[in-house]
Amino acid sequence: MATIAIGLLTVLAATVGTITGFGTSTIMIPILVQFMPPVEAIFLVAIIHWFGDIWKVALFRSGVRARLILLFGIPGLLAGFGGASITLEADQAVLLKILGGFIAAYALFLLLQRSFRVPANTATALGGGALSGFFAGVFGIGGAIRSMFLSAFDLPKEVYIATAGAIGLMVDAMRIITYIAGGTTLPRHLWHGLLLFIPLSFLGAGIARKVVGMIPQNRFRLVVGAFLFVIGAKLMLWA
Repeated sequence: MATIAIGLLTVLAATVGTITGFGTSTIMIPILVQFMPPVEAIFLVAIIHWFGDIWKVALFRSGVRARLILLFGIPGLLAGFGGASITLEADQAVLLKILGGFIAAYALFLLLQRSFRVPANTATALGGGALSGFFAGVFGIGGAIRSMFLSAFDLPKEVYIATAGAIGLMVDAMRIITYIAGGTTLPRHLWHGLLLFIPLSFLGAGIARKVVGMIPQNRFRLVVGAFLFVIGAKLMLWA
């Protein structure tokens, strides 16, 4: 796949991923695996995603909440290492379809029952962090699950985005280290391509910062729910 095309895809995915707190991997990986080996695609997107996490924290740093980050991030870090280290015997495409169905059903319920909240407590944070870290390690896709649990806390937009970015930063760092330790690498032209992809991911985050300010706080949860539904449906139909 041409470097310019991946660059344009990076801008789109980084914009959506910053606004919703997830989506960079779920947009990029299904497209990239059509043109390169899945392991290379997951590794490349993990690197881009890690820099995207840095931009989220930097641009929305006023929203950082250390306690919530640690509650989600520590179990996510451990589960991400476990997920990236093992190979599941089950068919991954089937598991992704099941995951997509669960996410889509939850998002639909979220949109129809606007007053519903997953209990905003320590158990929710720990469980959400562990599940999202594990699926990120295995499939390269974990942000949608994290957002399902993070949305339970009904956070202000800036806090939601910064928190999602900081948690992702921890999980992605562990994933990248584990992939490299396992011998995963990229062709030379993709290493060179990162010199373009990384700045473009910052451009996408900058666009998102302007767009997110136009979304009223009382509708932000609905925006996240709508994106969750789209991602869930995509995984069901195109895992």
